[in-house]
Amino acid sequence: MSDVRFPAIPREKMTAEQTALYDRIATGPRAGVRGPYNALLRNPELCSLSERIGEYVRYRNSLPNALKEMAILITARHWTAQYEWYAHRRIGEQEGLDKALCDALARGERPAMDADQAIVFDFTTQMLKKNEVDDATYARMKDRFGERGVLDLIYLVGHYCTVAFILNIDRHPLPADATPLPAL
Repeated sequence: MSDVRFPAIPREKMTAEQTALYDRIATGPRAGVRGPYNALLRNPELCSLSERIGEYVRYRNSLPNALKEMAILITARHWTAQYEWYAHRRIGEQEGLDKALCDALARGERPAMDADQAIVFDFTTQMLKKNEVDDATYARMKDRFGERGVLDLIYLVGHYCTVAFILNIDRHPLPADATPLPAL
């Protein structure tokens, strides 16, 4: 793989708008500027909008944290977004996802899951693989998490698809100690 396409912008070369945005992201719930935000800083307006949407879908979304992280991992696996997988696997396990579940997702397999995880897995997988969700899966999701939960999951997956694209096109590197996703 070639070098990163969007190398870090030295602070002294940032515009005032980039610096203010960088500082806002760094001091917010993410506690740092990582992942797609270095690339996005090149378009401050887009970066600001994306960061605010990302903050909602990750921190204020109505779904339980472990289920959000599971959906992010399914999305990262679908796009083989290595950095997204690396960052969110750790978070997912901290939120209670079982290591064996994460390992199965990494291999592209259906893991052993509880009922709520199965609903999120089926809904997310259908969105990504079929560009649609069947009526039975939609009904299970809506009955368990309500219409808000349905929309929160749809938007979460859509946002992390965009993050995956940015990271993959950027060729965002993994830390040296990271285990990359296997090829499928």
